[in-house]
Amino acid sequence: MRVLATGAAGFIGASLCRRLLDRGDVVFGIDNLNDYYDVRLKQDRLALLQAFSNFRFAHHDVASRPEMETLFGSGEFDTVVHLAAQAGVRHSIDHPGQYVDSNLVGFANILEGCRRGDVGHLVYASSSSVYGLNTREPFREDGPADHPVSLYGATKKANEAMAHAYAHLYGLAATGLRFFTVYGPWGRPDMAFFMFMRLMLEGRKIPVFNQGNMARDFTYIDDVVEGVIGAIDNPAKPDDGFDPARPSAASSTAPHRIYNLGSGNRIPLMDYIHAIEDALGIQADCEFLPMQAGDVVSTRADISRVAEWLGYRPKTDIQTGIGRFVKWYRDYYGV
Repeated sequence: MRVLATGAAGFIGASLCRRLLDRGDVVFGIDNLNDYYDVRLKQDRLALLQAFSNFRFAHHDVASRPEMETLFGSGEFDTVVHLAAQAGVRHSIDHPGQYVDSNLVGFANILEGCRRGDVGHLVYASSSSVYGLNTREPFREDGPADHPVSLYGATKKANEAMAHAYAHLYGLAATGLRFFTVYGPWGRPDMAFFMFMRLMLEGRKIPVFNQGNMARDFTYIDDVVEGVIGAIDNPAKPDDGFDPARPSAASSTAPHRIYNLGSGNRIPLMDYIHAIEDALGIQADCEFLPMQAGDVVSTRADISRVAEWLGYRPKTDIQTGIGRFVKWYRDYYGV
């Protein structure tokens, strides 16, 4: 299979590319290598991929229409996995333009490239952030997702609507994946698990928001990647059971599907911190703070649909996942 992977130097992107390369797919990766976080980490992820003869990389920005027109005009791709985006809920509060450019304009360029390039299947990253003010847990794909509390979440909800329109108008098979909090080796330094680790090793206080009364569906990277592989190998199809009188976001009369990719478990934030303490052998010095703007108290994915349709079965418990991350962190940073 010939796969175009956007965001190939990113946390999920690099892990996915490695999995695809291992199984023999030809992967063309692109990334703009922006400096939202340490570029060296992105370059080191890429270095691991460039050891494979079936991997090619090019520096491209999905927000550039000319670059995307050239890319899709010169390449033939069976599947596009679109993971490139400006990430970060809190960053979107102060830098909204970056999210418009990357997550909206960039996504439109990818959709148009898929249409004009006769791509068979588009798999794209959505987010649990689309659930916003919804507190009905576990979150179901056919549940309310109309009140995002961050611009980041709003852009991901917009991506789902845009992809559905292309599926309906042009028959582009499109699968949206709502990622829940992903953690593990080679993770993003702006994520809480990474920041907690660094601050604890430096003997500094860790910021714990909402006085610690928060919970997340923490999902290990290898489990997430297996979910993406399942989506790649099972292109979206029209749902014969779709009822337009009671429409569900999860499926459609068009070849468009949406799946949650989480662990299905709700882990209290303090339990997560305790798991890091156990793995490090260091007690955290917590600074309890009020809730942050754009954040939500709790997330938990209903993964019954993705289990049934794609055979998704997350396997990694929080203690095992944190242990692997701690080992990678110590090896990578030499601490």
